[in-house]
Amino acid sequence: MGEAPLQNGVAPPHRMTIDMTADKNTVSRLLKTAAGQLTGILKMIEEDRYCVDISNQIMATESILRKANSEVLKAHMAHCVKQSFESGTPEEAEEKLEEVLRLLDKLAK
Repeated sequence: MGEAPLQNGVAPPHRMTIDMTADKNTVSRLLKTAAGQLTGILKMIEEDRYCVDISNQIMATESILRKANSEVLKAHMAHCVKQSFESGTPEEAEEKLEEVLRLLDKLAK
């Protein structure tokens, strides 16, 4: 199983070591594409390219990042959250639900 991300050198108490369940190839491909686009955008800025062209590329990159995030969140809901409701304690299920609600609040901003 994977390691939970560390915060100030300590794993958060509410996250156990759970592997990411999203298709890693898909998410990696999307993120690599976004990284390449960001590199291209920086080059466009250095070359003093037209602002609208730069803005369009930024929006395209944002779209790819949203898609990657969507893949991760869908997999989280389909596996981690579902599993906590099926085989976890009521407290674990409540915690997963609160976690998803916090994410939805962030996405709505």
